[in-house]
Amino acid sequence: MTETCSGHKELERIECVLPDEIEKRSFEIISEILKEKGITLPKDQELVTKRAIHTSADFDYANTLVFSQNAIASAKELIRKGADIVTDTNMALAGINKKKLAEFGGSAHCFMAEEEVARIAKKRQVTRATISMEMASKLEKPVIFAVGNAPTALIQLYEMYQKKEYIPSFIIGVPVGFVNVEVAKELIVETDIPHIVNIGRKGGSNIAAAICNAILYQM
Repeated sequence: MTETCSGHKELERIECVLPDEIEKRSFEIISEILKEKGITLPKDQELVTKRAIHTSADFDYANTLVFSQNAIASAKELIRKGADIVTDTNMALAGINKKKLAEFGGSAHCFMAEEEVARIAKKRQVTRATISMEMASKLEKPVIFAVGNAPTALIQLYEMYQKKEYIPSFIIGVPVGFVNVEVAKELIVETDIPHIVNIGRKGGSNIAAAICNAILYQM
């Protein structure tokens, strides 16, 4: 149980929580609010959904995150086998617990800032995210794609999959925005690629990283 701070009238509503207990308390509050809303999360999806909510303070994720069958088990198995994670932003890359991933032989990558990617994208008149996904497909190991910004990354993965040029091992599809965001997510949900996708316009690099970490922390 937490206590309220005292000393000033204005501070009486503030909970006194030790720094290393703040996250734990946050998750307790999330659980309480979900209960108040009458929402019961599937056990295997619970930690992923709660971490997305924790990162965003947005309870819509309890209703809009879509998981393919046995998604969490599939992602964990890939990590155990040394899968890499590829992001579409350096922000997502920075947020992923790379030390934990490395315990299983995996690395995290983002090709978006590479000069070669920019050069090819300009020449072909496509986004850097499109070229980044092509580069990632050349990694000689299973890849978990964590897309939090660019719907064109999801579209490129879908097109390579449809052409049987490349089959992604797992896709976390949570780009945020307005242009082609919703349809790009729907394309992934329609495939048999193992996935976690947030339906609608919401998402972001922070959500992509949070989902990766929620899975890693269960290992």
